[in-house]
Amino acid sequence: MDTTIVVPAYKEAGNLKPLVERVFQSVKDKKTTEIIIVDDNSQDGSFEIIEQLKKKYNVRIIVRTKERGLSSAVMRGFEEARGDLLLCMDADLQHPPEKVPELIEQLRETEFVIGTRYLGQNTVDKDWPLYRRVISNGARLMAYPLTPLSDPMTGFFGIQKHVLKRGKNVSPIGFKICMELFVKCNVKKHAEVPIFFGVRTVGESKLSSKVIINYLHHLMELYWYKYPLLIVLVLLVGILTLFFSLQLLLQ
Repeated sequence: MDTTIVVPAYKEAGNLKPLVERVFQSVKDKKTTEIIIVDDNSQDGSFEIIEQLKKKYNVRIIVRTKERGLSSAVMRGFEEARGDLLLCMDADLQHPPEKVPELIEQLRETEFVIGTRYLGQNTVDKDWPLYRRVISNGARLMAYPLTPLSDPMTGFFGIQKHVLKRGKNVSPIGFKICMELFVKCNVKKHAEVPIFFGVRTVGESKLSSKVIINYLHHLMELYWYKYPLLIVLVLLVGILTLFFSLQLLLQ
C-alpha cells in the first residue's frame, strides 16, 4: 500500500459517497490507495454506506464508541494506515478531492504537505461567512511564530509515516492536528498546494465557542513546547513588573 487517506467524520453520511467516488476518480493508482473513515459513532447510516462502497473501492470504516474528537480520530486512522504516505482531509467536501493526487506527488518529495486557502487568488468561496474569515485570519496570525505554514489551520495535509514516528508528546486533543504534528514532528521540509475552499452543502459546521477556546489552549501548549525559555522570561518580566508596581503603590 502506497497512500492512506484518513477522513475523520461525525454525522457526515450525506457526504461520504461523493467523497469516496471523487477521490478514487482522481487518483492514478487505485490499487495502492486506501481511504479510512474514522467515525465517532454517528449512527446516521455512515457505516452502511461505507460497507456498500467497500464492494467497489478500497475503503473501510472504523467506528469509535468510546473516544471523541477530530485529532484523536486522525491519529487513530494514521495508526491503522497501511500506506507510507499519510493524508488527512475533511469529510464535508470543502477540501476538493481532485487535489488529492497533487498532495500525494508533493509528499513523495518532502516531509509534509498542506492544501492551503492562502496561495493565489479566489481560493475561498465567496459565500464563506465573514466571521469565519475573520476567525481564520486571526488564528493564522497567532500561529505564525510556531510555523511557516501559510494555512496552519488546514485539515487537508499529509505527512510521511517515518516523519510521524519521530513525533514526541503528540497531543490528540482539539481540532488542529496539522499544526500539532508539524511542530511536534520537527518538520524540516514542507510543500504547499493551493486549493479552492468551498462551502459545506450537507451537514453542519463543527465550529463553536468551545472549539475556539480549545484552539487558544492548544496554542499556549505549543508555545510552551517550542519556546519554553521565552515563556519563562515573559512570565518573569510580568512578575517583576507587578512586584515593582506594587512597591511603588505602597510607598
